[in-house]
Amino acid sequence: MNDTLPTQPDPQEEELAKILVQRGLLSEADLSRINQMQRGQTGPAPLTTLLVKLGLVSERDIASLLSEALQLPLVSKDQFPKDRTPDERLSLRFLREYQLLPLEQEGDRLPVAMANPLDRYACEALSLALDVAVEPRVALGSDILQALDQLYGEGQSQMGDILADVTPGEEQEESVEELLDLASGAPVIRLVNLIIQRAVEARASDIHIEPFESRLKVRYRVDGVLQEGEAPPVQLSPAVISRIKIMARLNIAERRLPQDGRIELRVQGKDLDIRVSTVPTMHGESVVLRLLNRESISFDFQSLGFTDACRAQLNNLLAIPNGMILVTGPTGSGKTTTLYTALHQLNTPQRKLITVEDPVEYQLEGINQIQVKSSIGLSFANALRSIVRQDPDVIMVGEMRDLETARISIQSALTGHLVLSTLHTNDAASSITRMLEMGVEDYLLTSTLNAVIAQRLVRLLCPHCRESYEPLPELVRETGLQRYASDEPIRLWRAPGCNQCQGTGFYGRLVIHELLLMDDEIRRLALDHADAGRIHDAARASGMRSMYEDGCAKALQGLTNLEEVIRVTQE
Repeated sequence: MNDTLPTQPDPQEEELAKILVQRGLLSEADLSRINQMQRGQTGPAPLTTLLVKLGLVSERDIASLLSEALQLPLVSKDQFPKDRTPDERLSLRFLREYQLLPLEQEGDRLPVAMANPLDRYACEALSLALDVAVEPRVALGSDILQALDQLYGEGQSQMGDILADVTPGEEQEESVEELLDLASGAPVIRLVNLIIQRAVEARASDIHIEPFESRLKVRYRVDGVLQEGEAPPVQLSPAVISRIKIMARLNIAERRLPQDGRIELRVQGKDLDIRVSTVPTMHGESVVLRLLNRESISFDFQSLGFTDACRAQLNNLLAIPNGMILVTGPTGSGKTTTLYTALHQLNTPQRKLITVEDPVEYQLEGINQIQVKSSIGLSFANALRSIVRQDPDVIMVGEMRDLETARISIQSALTGHLVLSTLHTNDAASSITRMLEMGVEDYLLTSTLNAVIAQRLVRLLCPHCRESYEPLPELVRETGLQRYASDEPIRLWRAPGCNQCQGTGFYGRLVIHELLLMDDEIRRLALDHADAGRIHDAARASGMRSMYEDGCAKALQGLTNLEEVIRVTQE
C-alpha cells in the first residue's frame, strides 16, 4: 500500500465541470487551462484537486457540489472519529495523498470520508486492503488532513509537508540576490500561499506576520479579534517577507523604511485585493496584509446593521445635493465601508463622484478614485483643490486629517457639493467639538454639516449554535434592558461554539451606531462652543439613539451578546 498509482480520469468529472461553469463558480477560460494542464501531465491529476490547489474554486464549494451531484452525504469534521488505533494494513502516506479517512464501520460496509469521491482507484484500493465494501462520503480535504494528523500522530501538518522540502541553512544576513532566489523557490511560494489560504478559510480580515528574536509569529484577525496560527521557522522570516514584497511589487532591498503595496490574487475561487504594509522592527520587517474580498462585501445599509429608522434618515440625507456628512469611530470600525455604501447608492449616471483616499480600499466602477501620494506632494488638501475644478457632484475625502483639508472640504460643501468624510472620535457629538478644536470656523461648520454617524463593529452570534436565556434581574436593572424590550420576560442570547464558527460562538460582524442630525439647538450649542456632553444630551433629547442603546436592542434580538456591546462601547 506504500506505492501509489496515478489517478485515472473519470467521465463524471466532465459533468462536474459543466455544473461548475453553469453556476458561475468556474469560467470557461479557467476550465480550458485546467484541461491543458491535465493533458500535459504523465498521470492526469483529479479535476477537484487541481481546482482547489490553483485557488479557482473553494474546497467548501467543491464539497457541496459533489455531495449534491453524487447524492452522497457531506461529512463535517465533528463527525470524524475522535480516537483510533492505526490500522497496519493502511499506509498513512496513502491516506494523506488521496485524502481519505475511514469512519466507523457500519456492518459489512465502511463509510470513508473523501475529498474526491470520484476517485475510483482510491476506493478500490482501500476496499482491497481492508477486505470490506467502501461507501464514499464527501468531506473537505483540509479537514481530512487535519484529522489524520490528530488520529495517527505520525503525519505532518500541511505547512510541515512544505517545510520538509526546504533545505535548512545557517542564520545569517542574506544578500538581496540570495533572498530573491529563496523567495522565488517553490517551498516558500507554497508557504505564503498556504498562509493566505488559511486566512481566507478562517474569514480573516488581516494577516499579521511578525518576526521576533527566536520565532516568527503569524496571526489572523477574525471578526475583529486576533488569533495565532501555525508559522514557519524564524530562519525563513526573510524569505517569507521577501516573497510577500515581491508579490506586492515592493523593493526587497529596502528594509529600513516602511512600504505599502497591493496584491491582486484569486484564492479558493474568490478575487482578493490585498493591501500590504511593511514596517522595520528590531528583528526584521513586520508585515500586515489586509484582505479585501470584492465578492463578499455588501454595499447595503441593511446588511451592515443599520436600523430601518436610520436607513430612512440616511436616504433623506443623501438626497440633499450639498453639505457634509461625517462618519466617525476608531480604526477598524467600518467607517470606510459605510462611506462606500453611501457612494454606491449615489453612483448614478446623473452624478459625478470623486474620492480622495489613502489608500484606495475598494475599486468601484463609475467612481473616480484618487490615491494620496505624500511622497510626490499629492496630499488630501492638494488633491481636493484640483477636484473642485473637475465639476463633481459628490466628493468623498478618506479622512479629515488637518485643518487645511477640513477647510477645503467645507468650502466644497458650501459651493454646492455633497461631501462625505471620516473622523476619529469616540462618539458623534465629539466630532463637532473636534472640528472646532482643529480651527474650523463655527459659523462655517454649522452652515455645512448635515449629520454625523458614529459607529462600532460587534461580533454576530453564530446562528447555528446560539441559544437564548433569561438574564438575572440585577443585570436587567443595571443595564436598563427593560427600556428596549417589548416582551416579558426579557431574554438575552449566547453561543457556546460549534463546528460552523470554529468554537468561537461568533460568525461575522455588524454595525451598532448613532446618527446625530444637525438641528437648530445643536447649531446653537456649536456656535457657543459647548462641550461634547451638552451636544450629546441635546441630540438625545431630539430623538437620537446612542450606540449603547442600539447595541442593547440588537442583543435582545439575538444578533449579538451584551458582553460584545459593553466591550466596544465602554470608554
